[in-house]
Amino acid sequence: MLSDVTTPQDLDDRFRETLAALPAAQQRRDPADPVTDDAPLTGAQVLDLFDAQVTSRQLDLAGRWLRSFGEGFYTIGSAGHEGNAAVAAALRPTDPALLHYRSGAFYCQRAAQAAAEATPADQAQRAADTQPPADTQPPAGTQPATGTQPVVDPQRAVDPGPAAEPEAADQSEPSEPSGTEPPTGGFAAYADAARDVLRGMVASSQEPIAGGRHKVFGRADLAIVPTTSTIASHLPRAVGMGLAVERLRRLDSAGRRTGAGVRVGSGAGAAHAPWPPDAIVVCSFGDASVNHASATAAFNTAGWYDHGKLRIPVLFVCEDNGLGISVRTPEGWVEATLRAKPGIRYFSADGADPVQTYAVAAEAAAWVRRTRRPAVLHLRTVRLMGHAGADAESAYRSPAELAEDLDRDPVAATARLLVDAGVATGEELLARYDETGWQVRRLAEEVLGEPKLASAADVVSALAPRRPMRVARAVADAAARASGPGAGARAEAFGGKPPELSGPMTLAQSINAALADGMLDHPQMAIFGEDVAAKGGVYGVTKGLRDRFGAARVFDTLLDETSVLGLGLGAGLAGMLPVPEIQYLAYLHNAEDQLRGEAATMRFFSQGAFRNPMVVRVAGLAYQEGFGGHFHNDNSVAVLRDVPGLVVAVPARPDDAAPMLRTCLASAAVDGSVCVFLEPIALYHTRDLYADGDGEWLAGYPEPGAWVAGHVPIGRARVYRVGSADDLTIITFGNGVRMSLRAAAVLAEEGVGTRVVDLRWLAPLPVADIIRESSATGRVLVVDETRRSGGVGEGVIAALVDAGYVGAARRVAAVDSFVPLGPAARHVLVSAEAITDGARTLLAR
Repeated sequence: MLSDVTTPQDLDDRFRETLAALPAAQQRRDPADPVTDDAPLTGAQVLDLFDAQVTSRQLDLAGRWLRSFGEGFYTIGSAGHEGNAAVAAALRPTDPALLHYRSGAFYCQRAAQAAAEATPADQAQRAADTQPPADTQPPAGTQPATGTQPVVDPQRAVDPGPAAEPEAADQSEPSEPSGTEPPTGGFAAYADAARDVLRGMVASSQEPIAGGRHKVFGRADLAIVPTTSTIASHLPRAVGMGLAVERLRRLDSAGRRTGAGVRVGSGAGAAHAPWPPDAIVVCSFGDASVNHASATAAFNTAGWYDHGKLRIPVLFVCEDNGLGISVRTPEGWVEATLRAKPGIRYFSADGADPVQTYAVAAEAAAWVRRTRRPAVLHLRTVRLMGHAGADAESAYRSPAELAEDLDRDPVAATARLLVDAGVATGEELLARYDETGWQVRRLAEEVLGEPKLASAADVVSALAPRRPMRVARAVADAAARASGPGAGARAEAFGGKPPELSGPMTLAQSINAALADGMLDHPQMAIFGEDVAAKGGVYGVTKGLRDRFGAARVFDTLLDETSVLGLGLGAGLAGMLPVPEIQYLAYLHNAEDQLRGEAATMRFFSQGAFRNPMVVRVAGLAYQEGFGGHFHNDNSVAVLRDVPGLVVAVPARPDDAAPMLRTCLASAAVDGSVCVFLEPIALYHTRDLYADGDGEWLAGYPEPGAWVAGHVPIGRARVYRVGSADDLTIITFGNGVRMSLRAAAVLAEEGVGTRVVDLRWLAPLPVADIIRESSATGRVLVVDETRRSGGVGEGVIAALVDAGYVGAARRVAAVDSFVPLGPAARHVLVSAEAITDGARTLLAR
């Protein structure tokens, strides 16, 4: 009897009662025939969908069972959403998918599709892997189900996959199979998928995508990209993937043509898209996520580009169960919202009707594939067994509501369709249900004994690889191409006058030249952001690049940082080397989760199977004159340094900017790194160091033959020696480098020898260089232009303490304040005079 909370036992009992009450059809139907006279699915295909749904349901029940004795760590299930198996069937197994956490049936279905396309050798190995040990065979007299091959081409027929039915979540054993041999389908096609999900639940280190780091739906060979998102933060990436898939599809057969028609070499980053040219991207999410800013950004961006006739083949799937944990979605809100999205075609289906869901999903997928335009499928679902294991639905739902949802159980609806059509009897379906439950429980008991991640090293091993020798080799190869086979194209791109012949450059000019060299060497590199193309950037840093490389590789985006980064994330995942620009550091804070929750976690939650190489250029830091306020003079970088694996570079000098940018591009291409290239705005056009007109802040651009000698590895500082350099070490970065050199010159007149250490890299910090240079003098002044609380200086001091440094140390840092407008900024920012005074105080100890 239904209680005030839908427990696993309730769900199991109700399903059994439903099957038992189904009257057998008067006439059996051939499973090869349409399940109904006008259905696009055969009875066998619907039966396979039923198996996919049942597998998913039994996995949910197994998750609750595992949690009941402390061996399961994830209980958010897919019960009520099993209709998404039909969505998977309507797609191709090569269509990349980003799935939300109620996608168990989709995942099982996709696994079955991929298995159907596997070679005989692959199938034999899979069968061997899923064969239970001799001592765990089913009881005598039972007959395991045998699988049929699901249809793979969703445009011609259904490709159902696994799904699961509920198994009692108490600790009782599931019912043994009755011995009735089902007419078709079976668990074998879904066993691998079931094992994957169970391994995720128990945090097994043998789980194939995240390796025990989190329970996610993902597998590279299934084209399922893992995402831990609960709030639709993966939707902007999906739009970026769609944009990249379409752009790469339009490249010539070699994939090496720039927008201007200039052919370039086969540099690092010349990888091709990992999916077929006609692939579409599918991205699922819940109804509550419709209201999130990241979802709004994704829909807006897709529609904005569509309005401009730029094609983005993305199918959004909104699975609407009417609840966001306990918060109700107002009736009609999701449909009204999704229908109102300009440039996005709306489709809808009832997730409890597998035939309708398949037909509408197939229509939507075909439309997106044919037109290369975005669409949304509004799939109405229910939520069974609550949000998760600890969710007490009785606090916010009535028994009547729970009963109403149970009446719309999609697995029961599929069973009812099969019985009414004469494809199977209720007894036969119950046998399949029990067989799947027994097999899932067997797998659950097997994975319980698998090892977990055993150390911190194991946990972070997939975080972000650092292969400095390979990065250095990539820079050397780029130099060889630029001076060898690519010399002609390089000369043409620079109008016959390469940058090394242009004389001393500013920081902005050096970055511009390095970007051009990067575009020449990385055929899949694209530069985009607000105002970067036609205008050439607010500060002229990207000036002329669109003219050289074409609008397909250098283009303006809409004014939304979440979308800019989302485009970069998707493009990198699709095989491109994106270089998005965030116009000001303060604007990055609008979209930080795209770096933290999406970019930085991709390798972590996929063990490197997926990566999103990206170099994010950000204009930032303070000291702009005549153009102020905290939006244009933001000195907060704490959020960047807090993201595990993120590389943060801050070039201060023109002769550092180009090699550091080359390193970031090479690291992204070689290691899949996510790099933030933070460019000090106030130094963009600076020419002088000590006095007006001295030109000491300018530097020549190195010719390719000098790139190897001038290579700057990630995490290596630069040291300037002033005077004897024996008395004081100043550790700084960005604008602090110029101010510290000026202060060091004043101190030199007083007989103080200083070594100024430019960190260059804020993450990872150049700890070895910090310790070495600090120990050399025994007096350290940390000059930190960011804030005193949460600033870079805290990390430097901590590194010294951790290393056992016993000398004197002092900080000069900005005040914990936003940067005000005009002359008031001088009261809160570091100055050369403050550095000099701080050094004198330290020396007087």
